[in-house]
Amino acid sequence: MIDELVAKVMDKLTFENMATAGLLFLTAFVSALIAYWRTVEKKSFAEFFEFALPKEVILHASARADALFWITKRLLMPFLLIPSGVIFVSAVAFATNQGLGALLNIHEPLIAGPAGPLVVIAFTITMLLAYDLSYYLYHAAQHRFPLLWELHKVHHSAEVMVGITKDRVHPLDDLLNRMWDGVIPGIAFGIWTLIALDPVEVTIFGINVYVIRNILMMDFVRHTHFKISFGPLNNVVLCPHWHQLHHSVDPRHYDKNFGLLFSFWDRMFGTLVVPEPDEDFKFGLMDRDAHEYQSLFGLYILPLKKMGLILVRALRRTPAGKPVESTQP
Repeated sequence: MIDELVAKVMDKLTFENMATAGLLFLTAFVSALIAYWRTVEKKSFAEFFEFALPKEVILHASARADALFWITKRLLMPFLLIPSGVIFVSAVAFATNQGLGALLNIHEPLIAGPAGPLVVIAFTITMLLAYDLSYYLYHAAQHRFPLLWELHKVHHSAEVMVGITKDRVHPLDDLLNRMWDGVIPGIAFGIWTLIALDPVEVTIFGINVYVIRNILMMDFVRHTHFKISFGPLNNVVLCPHWHQLHHSVDPRHYDKNFGLLFSFWDRMFGTLVVPEPDEDFKFGLMDRDAHEYQSLFGLYILPLKKMGLILVRALRRTPAGKPVESTQP
């Protein structure tokens, strides 16, 4: 029994998983060190850990909610969210391949045989841009449409940022995001299957480029209090400090900095706001019921309840948008 358990654990400890975990830890540690060095004048080893893991953040109710939510979501991911992403992209890719292929009379890939290095690089860049644009559009929609906002409020309800806050996303929101991801990335992938028979992603030292992307965009770090900026590179890549502004309760920062990896989408669509150097932010929601999101009930059930109320109100209105006359005496 123990041997089987050990074998299962070792199967999951692949080189890529271990390298990813190592890079994630190293990125977080270096970011904390840089932020500490730039912030504190009198430096000490003990104070560094107090800066990196302040008690008022780690022991906050929001941080406890993040930890419980992260654990319970890990139980759901293998059964729902991860397979769904592959299914939706594959389905749209197949439909694109068949429809566009029939329209253009393409029945075999234009490039026969294994893809060359230039094709692999072009394919990888195309898919990175497709996924990033897809995320930007869905993220903007989350802030625009009330039903999606009720789900997205789960993420914005964090009053402190502790790294795993990046996963403070309602499972239904995750599922809808993956469904939407099937559109733009799915179409892009479907087009590529008409060009090359076997397009594969670039790997760097054996690590998939999408994993490298997740490390580069520093999703863990940008959901902390470490104000990290990339300098001139901010014009291309959205740095952690710019994303932290997105979580600010200051009305000037509402609906800004939607990007995932690249910052030029926000600049292109007019949603970019550049924070002042070392600017501090207060995180959370301004709603009266914001405190209700610091429990598993508030994170899982409350959004569904509020969505139901929105739908009920909508059904009680006529097509013209006027309330239906009451049948009560």
